[in-house]
Formats: sequence, structure tokens, C-alpha cells
Amino acid sequence: MQQYLPSLALEIFSLCTWLVIIAIVFIPLERLCAQKKQPVLRKEFFIDLGYYFLNSLLPKLLLIIPMSLVAAAVHQLEPSGIYTWVAALPLRVRFVLAIIVGEFGAYWGHRWSHEIPWLWRFHAIHHSSEEIDWLVNTRAHPLDMFFGRFTGLVPIYLLGLAQPTADSADIVPLLYSFVGTIWSFWVHANMNWRFGFVERLLATPAFHHWHHTNDGAEYINKNYAAILPIIDILFGSFYLPKHRWPQKYGIEMPIEPSLTGQLLQPLKW
Repeated sequence: MQQYLPSLALEIFSLCTWLVIIAIVFIPLERLCAQKKQPVLRKEFFIDLGYYFLNSLLPKLLLIIPMSLVAAAVHQLEPSGIYTWVAALPLRVRFVLAIIVGEFGAYWGHRWSHEIPWLWRFHAIHHSSEEIDWLVNTRAHPLDMFFGRFTGLVPIYLLGLAQPTADSADIVPLLYSFVGTIWSFWVHANMNWRFGFVERLLATPAFHHWHHTNDGAEYINKNYAAILPIIDILFGSFYLPKHRWPQKYGIEMPIEPSLTGQLLQPLKW
């Protein structure tokens, strides 16, 4: 056990450093450009802080075995030649393609989490917050976080964009996960910025806030994409009025008030 403690301590220190950097960026912006006036230490802020550390550690551990199995399965397909060809593409090309195909996988994983009841039991934790800001990004059951990342990574591996046939670890899935995480902090931010036609190309706070709305049945279950709204446009789930924001957030389903209670709630029959 002792041999793992130094690496764990280093990981926690790294997470604290990133937390400070992200907070330094978003807290002043949210104070200056707030879409809704709310305190920095809003209700359930510290619960979401607990989720930040939990979901920075646990989901990636849960992904190790499933993604290793996917990589091993894809490795058997190498004689087709497609993976060797894809692996030879420049890094920037593979990264852009990974964002696109990963978005398709993540979109359907996210949508299924709303449409399939037993998945919604886990995903509802993320939607339970009645106040939205940058830290709400981390509010999610670890199994829900695992499922979302898994559905995004699988098509990247299946198409060889993560070089699963290489002898060493590839940077593309790491870049995809990093960009997706930073972007998720951004789209949850409590900021009133609007970007015109760009909002149909790249996800913004206005786009994602409508995903969290609790304004009525006609507005919910929209805007599933994490980065590329064009996917919602293609599949008929896009909604983004020009001059309106949601009036309220959250869900009607009762959620346990404590972190432990929320972690156990989806597991109860």
C-alpha cells in the first residue's frame, strides 16, 4: 500500500493545483458576467467539490480494463490495414477526427442516459443542481461519468484514432479527454455571453444551460452534445433561442442531500 501513497499524494496535489487554476479563471468571470446572480459558495458547493476529487480519480480507474479490452479486440483487426493507415495520419488530423467521432459516441451515451430509466437513475445526480456554475460540471455519479467517457472513447478506439496497435500509449485519447473536461467546465459556467452563429458550431454556456433547464416538459431533453451542437441539429435535439435563458434548473425527482446518499441512491432498488 505504501508504494502507491506517493503517487496518490502527487495526483491529489495535481488536482488541487488544477482546481485553483480553474477557479481563478471562472470565479471572476462569473462575478463580472453572471447570467444569474448567486454566491460563489452556493448551495451544495462543497458537495460538488467532493465530486471534483472523486470523479477525477475513480472513473479513469474504472476505464482501464474496459478500454484495454476494446484495444485488444481492435488489435485483432489490424490485418485489414485501416489502422496502420490511420496511425500514420498527422497528430492534429487524428485529434480533430477523434473529437468528431468521440462526440457522436458521447452524444448517444448522453442521450441514452436520459431515455433509459436505469441509466437516468445515475445521470439524474448531475441534473439535480438548481444553481449552475463551472463546478456543477463535476457533479455526477462516478458510474455515470464512466459511462459517458466510455461511449465517447469506444468509437475513437474502434476507428484506430487512438493507435491501439502501437507499442506505447497514445496521446490522442488523453487530449480528447483533457479538451472535453475543460470544455465541460466552460459550458456549465454561470456566464451570460452569447456568440451568434458560432453557437451552432461550438457548445457554449447558453447552449448547455438549456440542457439543464427545468422550465417545462417541452424544453427538457435537448442539447446533448458536449462540444459540437451540429450533432443535436442532425438528430433533432437542438434548442437555443436567441434572447432567452432558462428561468430555473434542476429536476422534480427527489435527490439525497448528502454526497454519500447521492452515491448510494441510484443503487437502491
